[in-house]
Amino acid sequence: MFLRVTAEYERGDDYVGVGRRGGRRRGLLKAAGIVFAGAFVLAAAGAGWTYWHLNQNIKSVDINSALGDDRPPKIVSTPSAAASASASASATPLPSGALNILVLGSDSRSGEENAALGGGSSSGARSDTAMVVHIDEGRTAATVVSIPRDTLVTRPSCPTSSGGTTAVAYNSMFNSAYSVGGPVCAVKTVEAITNVRMDHFIEIDFSGFADLVDALGGVTVTTDEDIDDDDSHLHLEAGTHHLDGTQALALARTRHGIGDGSDLGRIGLQQTLVKALLEQIRTTDLLTDPAKLYKVADAVTGSLTTDTGLDSLTELISLGQSLQSLPADALTTVTMPVVTAPSDPNRVVANEPEASDLWASLR
Repeated sequence: MFLRVTAEYERGDDYVGVGRRGGRRRGLLKAAGIVFAGAFVLAAAGAGWTYWHLNQNIKSVDINSALGDDRPPKIVSTPSAAASASASASATPLPSGALNILVLGSDSRSGEENAALGGGSSSGARSDTAMVVHIDEGRTAATVVSIPRDTLVTRPSCPTSSGGTTAVAYNSMFNSAYSVGGPVCAVKTVEAITNVRMDHFIEIDFSGFADLVDALGGVTVTTDEDIDDDDSHLHLEAGTHHLDGTQALALARTRHGIGDGSDLGRIGLQQTLVKALLEQIRTTDLLTDPAKLYKVADAVTGSLTTDTGLDSLTELISLGQSLQSLPADALTTVTMPVVTAPSDPNRVVANEPEASDLWASLR
């Protein structure tokens, strides 16, 4: 009897141990499930916050509502076979039509940060860089046309944020449009002198541009001559250089000590810089470095003001994806043909009919 009871007790004790271990395993699995679920929720929340933050970074201006219908006609695109195939394979195919985008570099001259970046001492913001980016139908080639800021133009009457309008100004410097009426007036002035509809508008703040270059780890450019410009704080010998954000911004601003010291020399440097930056973006594998990807995305969105057609992360990503097949060597950079203004040797005017022929090729 004693042995039988002992045996039964030992067997029962063994069963109790199994039950306890099974309970512990179930408890561990339950705890692990909670941890994984919590991690998933935190990851989703983090992704949601990141998207919200980057989306909130982007500032926008409703250009279309401000300008109304008194504008050049939109480009009419013919859907390609590839686009039709994409449309049948996906409910939301990538856009493939031709586009004209006005890109402005706004140069704020106030504040300690911009002063440290070579912005000078004057106040306010100016559109020191203006480029019309024409993307061909099919999105496999593009032309960037720079408009010298010193070009004398007829600035049209522009709506103001207070509900009024500006007066028409004759023989006015091109970049005065932004100073007088902001992005809306800049777009209207470009459309008036080119008779080309701007489908989108993108403004890049120069201090944000410096942050972008730094986020990418710098940019490599080659200069054909020495640069020695105290105003932009840039001093480089001719040759190839890897520039950080401050130096790249100084290069974009440099005009003294190169060429004839006019804005045309600076435009050449800016076009070189644009190509180098696009190449840097193309060769940087951001997808394998999430922290760097976020830093670049934060710098890009934080420096942008767009029209309402591009004012979300989704729309910007769609535009970027539609340009993936655009190689760097398919980007052509030119400057609007100009000649010295008869009224002022320090200003230029459009050289006709060459300028009109160039704009006609973008319609």
